[in-house]
Amino acid sequence: MARQATIKRETMETQINVELNIDGSAKYKIETRIPFLNHMLELFAKHGLFDLTISAKGDLDVGGHHTVEDVGISLGQAFRRALGEKKQIKRYGYSLLPMDESLAMVALDLAGRSHLVFEAPLPKENIGGFDTSLVTEFLHAFVNHAAMTLHVRLLSGKDTHHMIEAIFKAMARAMDMATQIDERIEGVPSTKGSMDG
Repeated sequence: MARQATIKRETMETQINVELNIDGSAKYKIETRIPFLNHMLELFAKHGLFDLTISAKGDLDVGGHHTVEDVGISLGQAFRRALGEKKQIKRYGYSLLPMDESLAMVALDLAGRSHLVFEAPLPKENIGGFDTSLVTEFLHAFVNHAAMTLHVRLLSGKDTHHMIEAIFKAMARAMDMATQIDERIEGVPSTKGSMDG
């Protein structure tokens, strides 16, 4: 069965369309009107091997917050819908990923419980017009709507761009690991018999 989802989100602040195929080959088309966010989501699709199309229009005249948060919400919803009952998935994923001087560690659990631990102080507040505090806003939204636990820790880094890039690449690889099917697993990978939280 294809693990795909389409999410359409329309509010007074944003209009978001997301198409996701978990079992893809890294085909992507991202247009959020925020170049740095586009770049991070392209990295996420490429290194997670997800087919991902995102189109976002938001009230950027008041800043990027609403667009970044709503893209995170929509992407999280897409993963949750595409995973369905989560039968036979590996559930856990992790990655230790270098990006030049930066080193990011990401670990996650798709068990249905939303929790974010973010230990990654970013030196610069702005990269090419992107407010770097929005990284955590994106991750909170993504985690809450994907119903997953996510731990992010930067072990080293000086260049803020490299640090954020390492985080998104590591998260992509961890998501790829956690969403993979393991034929040895019967039903869902939980002694509860359910992964709804």
